[in-house]
Amino acid sequence: MRYDQTHLSIPNTVRLAAERFGDDPAIVDGELRWSFRELEQRMVEAVQAAMALGIEPGDRVGLCAPNSAEWIVAALGIHGAGGVIVPLNTRFKAQELSYILRKSGAKALFASPFLGNDYIAELTRADPELPALRRTVTIHGPQGAAGLSWRDFLRAGAAVPVSRVRASIDRLTPDHVSDVMFTSGTTGHPKGVILTHGQTLRAYGWMAEEYTFRRSDTFLVIPPFFHCFGYKAGWLASFVHGVTVIPMPAFDAGRALDLISRERVSVLLGPPTIFRDLINHPERSDFDLSSLRVSMTGGTTIPESLIRAMKTELSFDIVLSAYGLTESTALVSTTRIGDTEDVVARTTGRTIPDVEVRIVDEQGAEAPAEQPGEILVRGYNVTRGYWDDPEATAAAVDPEGWLHTGDIGQLDKDGNLSIVDRKKEMYIVGGFNAYPAEIEKLLLDYGPVAEAAVIGVPDERLDEVGCVFLVLKPGQQATEAEVIAWARGAMANFKAPRHVRFVDQLPKNASQKVLKDVLRARFDGGTHSGE
Repeated sequence: MRYDQTHLSIPNTVRLAAERFGDDPAIVDGELRWSFRELEQRMVEAVQAAMALGIEPGDRVGLCAPNSAEWIVAALGIHGAGGVIVPLNTRFKAQELSYILRKSGAKALFASPFLGNDYIAELTRADPELPALRRTVTIHGPQGAAGLSWRDFLRAGAAVPVSRVRASIDRLTPDHVSDVMFTSGTTGHPKGVILTHGQTLRAYGWMAEEYTFRRSDTFLVIPPFFHCFGYKAGWLASFVHGVTVIPMPAFDAGRALDLISRERVSVLLGPPTIFRDLINHPERSDFDLSSLRVSMTGGTTIPESLIRAMKTELSFDIVLSAYGLTESTALVSTTRIGDTEDVVARTTGRTIPDVEVRIVDEQGAEAPAEQPGEILVRGYNVTRGYWDDPEATAAAVDPEGWLHTGDIGQLDKDGNLSIVDRKKEMYIVGGFNAYPAEIEKLLLDYGPVAEAAVIGVPDERLDEVGCVFLVLKPGQQATEAEVIAWARGAMANFKAPRHVRFVDQLPKNASQKVLKDVLRARFDGGTHSGE
């Protein structure tokens, strides 16, 4: 029987999971092991604390921390109080985080120091008047000077009656906004995608059942929680079906192999990079991987050889692929169990139930069968729009409800969707979307740079990385190492270019648009300078 989530919010899903799965393990995080009943209790305590902090229905709250049990509880606490979470990329720098927190109107910020970054301290130095800094909670690590520690945050909630928590959760409906998820911007600034409780639960309740998630499964969640892959297809889909979640804060192939073997992990989703790293790890044969059962990989083209290796070397019974974008709740199509390796490698499968896909040409007319065109999506999964950006919303979703993805694809005779080209000029670095316009804008802040043009180029491990072509200001000098070092300090690491080419001028057409195809040809030819 299909799981019925049509009447639920995310906190109510946790309530139902506690009733259905009781003392079964819900989360394993180091020494921490919570049952579904204990998870519900932790959620109630977090809702009490969020209410004590002053989180009210509709308030946006930033959440910037690595994968952990506390990230999940913080999100449930914010949701239960009626708030809207704004997941923040832990690779972002203070300037990027500040923009998102201001744009979303975030009232508070939950954060953990991670990978050498103390986000609250860095934001306080960079933007001391940021409204979100008026209420901060440090989930792990040292308490900020002006904020609360996680323990003090929870302790303050004891003053809020549990009856208020129950009433607050009861008021939530599927139509309430659950999160504003910022995507990297094709026009230089990230845009906040508005998604609801109901969209998320309907899409991923179905996906998890289609992928055969079951009560005895254990899911090592490697994709970050700030992304739909880790949050919605990860811990939330798991709770719907009684699957145990193991959050992994940062991917390490050796650590992952150990957890798979020790915790009998059966579900593992992620970009192709993680599976290549697991397969190529020199000590892989030392670990028992026989528990692995279900996998889905996406974000880029998947060679058949990798699918075969995932089955033979990593013991997966099921390997699937899927397509989605944040504006579509990150799920549009997926292959199904029983599809051939060719279909899984070549396509992203059939459209999910109750969602439509059209392929249109440049004039907006239906493209002929098996001919490429822009992918349009319509259905319950399409965003309500971009936060505080009606112009961008109108440009993305037309009056008939069709989301214009900007991705180029085609449908085969069986209805399988293939992605032919990337969204505008986007490229994907180890599973993370990188947008040249945004990176170029950041690079123009580097003193010697007059012009910058970024393209994605092949990389053996990450599939693609950035290459920037730079025109320097008269009299200025810079080296490739200097540019890369500056970029790594100014933007998320996956955005920072791995290659730099210095040129006298950028190739442009009559409208002064940079000819990226020419730059790709120059990279392939190994050209470094002097054009």
